[in-house]
Amino acid sequence: MIRELKTLVAVAREGTFAAAGARLGLTQAAVSAQMRRLADEFGFALFDRAGRAAKLNARGAQILLRAQELIRLYENLGAASPGEAAPVPVTIGAIATTQRGLLPDALAKFHRAHPAVRVRVVPGVSMDLLDQVDRGDLDFAVMIRPPFALQSDLRWAEMLREPFRLIVPRHVKGNDWTAILATQNFVRYDRNSFGGRQADRFLRAAHIVPKECVELDEIESLVELVAKGVGVALVPQTALHRHWPKGVRAIDLGPRTFHRETGIVHRAGAPSREPVAKLMEILLRG
Repeated sequence: MIRELKTLVAVAREGTFAAAGARLGLTQAAVSAQMRRLADEFGFALFDRAGRAAKLNARGAQILLRAQELIRLYENLGAASPGEAAPVPVTIGAIATTQRGLLPDALAKFHRAHPAVRVRVVPGVSMDLLDQVDRGDLDFAVMIRPPFALQSDLRWAEMLREPFRLIVPRHVKGNDWTAILATQNFVRYDRNSFGGRQADRFLRAAHIVPKECVELDEIESLVELVAKGVGVALVPQTALHRHWPKGVRAIDLGPRTFHRETGIVHRAGAPSREPVAKLMEILLRG
């Protein structure tokens, strides 16, 4: 049964029996046979087939969540010493700024209350973490809210909203952000990131074409480049930047201020495991 459940997870991730077979080293016929055995065992179909695609139906999605939990338990059977309970695994994703800011305090509080739980934190950018939550590889992810609607089986819970500021080197005078963006070198927040897309939309809406000199994703590096006088940047004022470095000052965007929303993405029904729900609760309480 474990073998069939692992194949079910692979089919859900890959989207077709053929792709799942290629991932597992099985033929498409073997995958199809395993899925028929599961359907016969449970007494109902798990997939809605449309051509080659294999999409889980509602009951199949419920079975998938339980299958992932059973696989975790199975793989941890030999992890504990005799008489010792196996550690409970929780796997979450987190963007870099939350790993340095929000996550350490939350994890410390969580582990004081739940010492038997083993938490694995997977780093990544928001788009990659979203894909991993969707595939079922992560219990949830702490990330930036996507600039598009989530799939119907994913849920969003907001944790905080961080205002974007125009940060400039100390030697740059004035507070007219339109004039500064039009005349100074611009250090761009990577447009492949969700936050960078927000900054790009802001510039386009203001009809500003800045003089770009560098584009990168890491906010700490953006701030450091501004402090070294390389250029100016549009960045969110995170919890780590309540006080900017000595060589940097921040200009408020006034009524044009926009925000980066940080929160949790999880699959519908995924927090049903108590440790996952408790960790999410601690993070959302702040």
